[in-house]
Amino acid sequence: MTKLSIQPLSPLDGRYRAAVSDLGLHLSEAGLNRARISVEVEWLIHLANRNLLGNNRPISESEASSLRAVVENFSDADVAELAATEATTKHDVKAVEYFVRARLSKLGRDDLLELTHFACTSEDINNLSYAITVRDAVIQVWLPRADALLTKLDELVDQYASVAMLARTHGQPATPTTMGKELAVFVHRLQRQLDRIASAEYLGKFSGATGTYSAHVVAAPDVDWIQESQEFVTGLGLTWNPLTTQIESHDWQAELYASVALFNRVLHNLCTDIWTYISMNYFKQIPQPGATGSSTMPHKINPIRFENAESNLELSNAILDSLAATLVTSRLQRDLTDSSSQRNIGLGFGHSLLAIDNVLRGLGELELSESVLTADLLDNWEVLGEAIQTVIRAEVAAGRSSISDPYQLLKELTRGKRLNGEDLAVFIQQLEIGQEAKDRLLALKPQTYVGLAERLTQFLG
Repeated sequence: MTKLSIQPLSPLDGRYRAAVSDLGLHLSEAGLNRARISVEVEWLIHLANRNLLGNNRPISESEASSLRAVVENFSDADVAELAATEATTKHDVKAVEYFVRARLSKLGRDDLLELTHFACTSEDINNLSYAITVRDAVIQVWLPRADALLTKLDELVDQYASVAMLARTHGQPATPTTMGKELAVFVHRLQRQLDRIASAEYLGKFSGATGTYSAHVVAAPDVDWIQESQEFVTGLGLTWNPLTTQIESHDWQAELYASVALFNRVLHNLCTDIWTYISMNYFKQIPQPGATGSSTMPHKINPIRFENAESNLELSNAILDSLAATLVTSRLQRDLTDSSSQRNIGLGFGHSLLAIDNVLRGLGELELSESVLTADLLDNWEVLGEAIQTVIRAEVAAGRSSISDPYQLLKELTRGKRLNGEDLAVFIQQLEIGQEAKDRLLALKPQTYVGLAERLTQFLG
């Protein structure tokens, strides 16, 4: 057998890499290490330039720029250097510390070497780095793609706001609606979750081995370390958590992943509905040049975009749900269950992003078959039974009719039967109701019995 080179184990890094690669800038091991270096550099600058240890050896603006450029220009060569160092240290954060020390030496600032990683436990660096990478991945990559999906759905809502269709409750013909209104329901649901995700807090701690600043106070008892910690964490654009053990408690992560998982579930519901509308011929799929729908049935165009999205949303939620459940528990002051778990954050967001990409592409390959929707409506005149019995009730309440039990009357007329417009017209003409109400019912058709559906779509604005 011919030997292969090492191949990607995850399809996100192989088959689907193009759709999710932007996440890798943040939620990969390299992205995490870049953030770690940034935290170490910023803490070093903070210590030196605030003279917290009384050494009076500030870092100049040019030196600070050079150190920050290490983060901005982080490269594959740097990744390889860190990996080589970690092979010796057997500790990822220690490798980062040595990496920063080496850059200090290149600047000729060996006098500051011992300020690198000063009074830090590894988790001080890690929790801030994860908060930064997750925040940037969500804000810079995931949310813009999700917003693009909602923009596309908004366009379809406007396009189909007045296009009547037969609704189905419990899978049975029901009071008509419009395609635009039904899509608007999903836009509204998805937007609520995106608003929650966009306003998420990203918490961080920076308080030493067990969250008590013990080493800090022993080294420099006159410094207000609580104030310094708060200013440092907020200076990174994070929310400061004052009360922690060795680790930041990860509650914010559980909250965020639960919100993303709920977004995923709503989107999954949209996929199953669109898939069903396709199967009912409400939507026609636009053939893509060169594409094969089925290996044996040339006529088919399979709704693979939405099926692929369903699968990836389920995978995403399996990971995000597991993270949300696992990360909020740590034995006593620290255990390492979170260390392995958090390395899978990228997978959770990656499968969600891939699903969003599939839905967005799938929606762009659909065309509404309005003639099919109209034919379906005209084949189900019995759905006007609701309108008729409700008008009768209003006439009875107004003293213009003495019909008893309108519901039962319409039940006997419509249940399990297929009626046409003439059948209902004959029935309406015989009703003991006012002429104005009778004329209103006679003018009604299934495709006009949509209430305020079109107006409801305006609530998205």
